[in-house]
Amino acid sequence: MRSTLSTPPAIPAGTLAAGTQPIVPAPGGLLLRPWEPSDAPVFFAAYRDPEIQHWHTRQPASEEQVHEWFDQYREAWAQEKGASWAVTRGGGEVLGRIAMGHMDLDDGVAGCAYWVLPAARGAGVASRALTALSVWALGEAGFHRLYLDHSTRNHASCRVAVKSGFLLEGTKRSDAVHSDGRHDMHLHARVRGDEQPA
Repeated sequence: MRSTLSTPPAIPAGTLAAGTQPIVPAPGGLLLRPWEPSDAPVFFAAYRDPEIQHWHTRQPASEEQVHEWFDQYREAWAQEKGASWAVTRGGGEVLGRIAMGHMDLDDGVAGCAYWVLPAARGAGVASRALTALSVWALGEAGFHRLYLDHSTRNHASCRVAVKSGFLLEGTKRSDAVHSDGRHDMHLHARVRGDEQPA
């Protein structure tokens, strides 16, 4: 049941779902686009990578389940609860994934997450994608605050967050479980009006 707000919503309900999930260009020829059925094999293979397995405990068990996830991503957009994009080279080759979840349209807040395939790491793919997504989300889409968290031991993810203009706000103690047990998590955020990353 939805309660009555005493303040106007940051993003009126129906605003995002009124259009299709956008295709977002990013520097260096990257294009963030919705997942397509033909992406299922590379998406499934990504979760066989030890690094992705370690930091992302929710993993598809088969390509069939990947298709179910893709359906859930489309439904989440229609319900204005989340969105997931393939990070691609010009719309073709998949290099990674970036997503927004826990969308709160009333407050204009959403969480972000990402991974990059092994062959594309070290080239700034994640930071370029996250920066481009942030520009769209905090601008055209109307969000006010984006946040993300990562293990304090995941130094690569921390570099991506900082490079993309997400300031470190603090440490959430023993907040998440990874393959080797519980981890403290860094919380980062970027809000509308923050200085653009260089």
